[in-house]
Amino acid sequence: MKNALLVLLFSGATLGAASAQVEIGLKISPSVTNLRAATPSGDDLKAENSKLSLGGGIIVDYFFGQNYAFSTGLELVGRGGNVSYFDQRNQKRYEQKISLQYLQVPLTVKLFTNDVATDTKVYFQLGGALGGTIAGRINGDKYYNDPLPPSARTKAIKHVIVPDVNLRLGTGIEYQLGQSTKMVAGVSYHRGLLNVDKYFADTRGIKDAELKNSEFALDLGIKF
Repeated sequence: MKNALLVLLFSGATLGAASAQVEIGLKISPSVTNLRAATPSGDDLKAENSKLSLGGGIIVDYFFGQNYAFSTGLELVGRGGNVSYFDQRNQKRYEQKISLQYLQVPLTVKLFTNDVATDTKVYFQLGGALGGTIAGRINGDKYYNDPLPPSARTKAIKHVIVPDVNLRLGTGIEYQLGQSTKMVAGVSYHRGLLNVDKYFADTRGIKDAELKNSEFALDLGIKF
């Protein structure tokens, strides 16, 4: 009886491992990013222009069903945008072009349709990502020379908090090129959940200043 139970458990584990499928690939993601700015007054801190960014990374899709996969990996992404703030003391508005670089791990689920055309499936992606800032620039420089008192020279990356959490919604298609090679093309929206500001509230005294990341990306990749 004990031997039969061991055989049954071993068979179940073997079948489970055999049914699991992992697909690994690479992607590149040109994107349009901006910073959602907000203050209680609505005018002290404002979002201005978006910026073009480029990201990419590794795709890891772990299938737990024929049309269902847990999708993760490692991504290097660019974010940021232009914002302006109003200084009450001299009644003047200043603008900053903020460029940020993040390293992040996506934690999402992908849902696939059956073939909608020959060797072609549509997918829908939902989840989020956890990441952190690894580099930053303001007005193209790694250091920021503050035009207002205390007129300090500070590292641009110190103007934002390190962690970031975002939600991700995406859709696209996968096209089977060969036995294990697939081309991926899709679009995704990434909405930052954390207020990343450490400068406008602390240094400029803008009460309840809020900056959050947003990104629209074109996802192009290949899985092996």
